[in-house]
Amino acid sequence: MDKENERVLELADKLKALAHPARLCMVKKLYEHGECNVSYFVDCMPMSQSNISQHLAKLRDLGIVQIERQGQEIHYMLVDEDVKNMMKTLFEGEEDE
Repeated sequence: MDKENERVLELADKLKALAHPARLCMVKKLYEHGECNVSYFVDCMPMSQSNISQHLAKLRDLGIVQIERQGQEIHYMLVDEDVKNMMKTLFEGEEDE
């Protein structure tokens, strides 16, 4: 498989991950706030903490987010540049409308 096809498959996997409303919401929050812990997502979404953790694990497995331990808390950060660019395209300027 050539590099172009590999790139298309990589982006398709990222888009599939973002196609779930909960994961899109989480990534949007991370884009807006820089980093968040699971408790933040529990407060802003009607989902259980374990369900949120499963979605975050999927994003982490794909390299979209990374974790940083701060004491006993785990903070998630958006690190994938492709996804950051997608969030910018999808959501920047939204509050102006």
